[in-house]
Amino acid sequence: MKRIRVPLKDRSYDIVVGRGLLKNCGAEIKRLALGSDAIVITNKRLAGLYKGQLESSLKRSGFTVRFELVPDSEKAKSIAVATRLLAGISAYDVHKSIFIIAFGGGVVGDLAGFVAASYKRGVPYVQVPTTLLAQVDSAIGGKVAVDLPVAKNLVGAFYQPRLVLSDVSLIKSLPLRQIRNGLAEVIKYGVIKDRSIFAFLEANCRKVLNGDGRALEYLIARCSRIKAGVVAKDERDAKGVRAILNYGHTMGHAIEAASGYSNRYNHGEAVAIGMIIASRVSASLGRVGPGEVLRIEALVRMAGLPVIAKGLKFGDIYKAHLHDKKFVRGKNRFVLPVKIGAVKVVEGVPDALVKSALKKHLSDQKW
Repeated sequence: MKRIRVPLKDRSYDIVVGRGLLKNCGAEIKRLALGSDAIVITNKRLAGLYKGQLESSLKRSGFTVRFELVPDSEKAKSIAVATRLLAGISAYDVHKSIFIIAFGGGVVGDLAGFVAASYKRGVPYVQVPTTLLAQVDSAIGGKVAVDLPVAKNLVGAFYQPRLVLSDVSLIKSLPLRQIRNGLAEVIKYGVIKDRSIFAFLEANCRKVLNGDGRALEYLIARCSRIKAGVVAKDERDAKGVRAILNYGHTMGHAIEAASGYSNRYNHGEAVAIGMIIASRVSASLGRVGPGEVLRIEALVRMAGLPVIAKGLKFGDIYKAHLHDKKFVRGKNRFVLPVKIGAVKVVEGVPDALVKSALKKHLSDQKW
């Protein structure tokens, strides 16, 4: 088990990474003195797999437990679902001392965190991420939000969890597509900050795809440590440091929006395409060598992730990217690799280069 501290003064918290952590999560949460009444926000599939184990652990530590189920898709991240949860929690919250547990992937974590930040101007919450993507990225850092039809994460807040409990054992229940989904974010960390992660994946991608516990634990802990360090330097994304975490996300989010947040492209698949587009833009600007671009694309392919967006319209993606929150003073802002292990945030990328790179990654080619 590894324990990584996110140092944010009075908002500091631990990320705990290990195998078999769920059975003792009640004791881990108990020491934080968050309250006596746990509201677990999760989906039907996860409740079917883990409700008994999670509920038992919490009750052994003296908590009452209430489960709130949400849809198992990006569409759960909506104002309507958040409003329903808030109404249910407020009706239940009579003579209670509640806290919220986000038990799920990135969608559940973002939604539950948003609800926790909103209810009574903030109640404590704990992240228990169940996907690789959430364990390496979205559960850490306190960005919580819901989507609007035009773009992702437009309504949200910065609200830190009190604990992130990453049980690597939960990943074995994921379908292969979801492991690949998380690998996109792992590749991102390799490109933006750590060549050793990138090289490890090049050598061990098959092990990770097969759910090797040791390989996964190594990657999750290493990525968690990187994100903890970035968040500590720029918690509210105000200094430009945290912006590097958005590599691949400008066009990635636009692809998700253009697909109607459907199952056609999950977050990691969209980000994978976005990373390649950003790399092509960087090469066009002379900021990264073609060899590095080919190496990034090769690893994306090795992970079984797409490099081409199929069945989407150029105009829909381009229009969606104009709503990206990373635009500053009316200028676009892209995170562009300069080499594997380092990126630069660039404003005002010529529109012609953006359009050209996007068009090259829209076709009916197979991936």
